[in-house]
Amino acid sequence: MAAGEAKSVLFVCLGNICRSPIAEAVFKKLVTEENIENKWIIDSGAVSDWNVGRYPDPRALSCLRNHEIETAHKARQITKDDFLTFDYILCMDESNLRDLRRKCNQIKNCKAQIELLGSYDPQKQLIIEDPYYGNDEDFETVYQQCLRCCKEFLEKPH
Repeated sequence: MAAGEAKSVLFVCLGNICRSPIAEAVFKKLVTEENIENKWIIDSGAVSDWNVGRYPDPRALSCLRNHEIETAHKARQITKDDFLTFDYILCMDESNLRDLRRKCNQIKNCKAQIELLGSYDPQKQLIIEDPYYGNDEDFETVYQQCLRCCKEFLEKPH
């Protein structure tokens, strides 16, 4: 990486109120702990427009607080510019992946590398299931998956 050139990652799920804001907050904490936050541009977004402007699900916020992580993220839908500006778009399940690849194919000069965040999981849990209809334990599972995957992703050369 050239001096001063930041890498960028966008975490994406269906509504941007459960999985992707957890992943974003976890990754921000990791880069802050390593004192490399100036080397990364980090955000999250949604495939859908259902929750635009809303804060993360209270259960997601509670789970993050249990791990001493705060976030002020408000849900947003991914834009055409995201595909042109982000180096990586990491999503949570096959449905997200299909939607993102379809959108990327419609954009000239799509620069983003689109992958499942779970492809970085050392425990090989490829899919990060949506905890929305679940309970606090399901949010904790998402947190633990995001933590494992984000650590692995950060350790890869970029």
